[in-house]
Amino acid sequence: MNVTEEYTGHVEPGGAAARRTLDALTITKVSVGPMDNNAYLLVCRATGEALLVDAANDPERLSDLIGYGPDRPSLRTIVTTHQHADHWQALGAVGGAHGADTVAHPDDADALPVPPDLYVEHGDTVTVGDVTLEVIHLRGHTPGSIALLYRDPQGHPHLFTGDSLFPGGPGKTTTPEAFTSLMDDLENRVFGQLPDDTWFYPGHGDDSTLGAERPKLGQWRERGW
Repeated sequence: MNVTEEYTGHVEPGGAAARRTLDALTITKVSVGPMDNNAYLLVCRATGEALLVDAANDPERLSDLIGYGPDRPSLRTIVTTHQHADHWQALGAVGGAHGADTVAHPDDADALPVPPDLYVEHGDTVTVGDVTLEVIHLRGHTPGSIALLYRDPQGHPHLFTGDSLFPGGPGKTTTPEAFTSLMDDLENRVFGQLPDDTWFYPGHGDDSTLGAERPKLGQWRERGW
């Protein structure tokens, strides 16, 4: 698979992956499947251990991303951000091929094709090598939707939001109560806690920053979606 080192937050369906290199971590984004799902491969630069956010589809494409040579990263963990089927089509295949532990929130676990090896709640942490990621529970898109936060000590925070936050608004909800719940969690647990330079990585489409989206929070509340 072709991987570009010029990371912009945009990848094309079926196209090259894009890698961002931080001091302790690399983040590689690729689009998979017919719904343009984003999968993110996080690799600890010190240990070579890897974590995959959403084994969404195209297991062969994800295996190509990880690589086949002796120096490929060791995939230890797969985190599923939420229960919707477009985010776990390759979970069984990739997890089985690499012997990776699977992680999800218990409120979404029953819908997954394989039982999670590890359940996580709000405030828990997941590690990839020497790097620690914080779990943020964002209730609304699904009951057990989670985001993962990496607080880069040498730069700005990085937030993997699944389908709970996109450029332009929160993820889809099916009731007014679910929308209010998601907006409350986004405002209290994300926008209320993290700075404007936080870069976030959604489950579909392009990335954005909290600073770019923060002025729109009132508009999102008013329109109700």
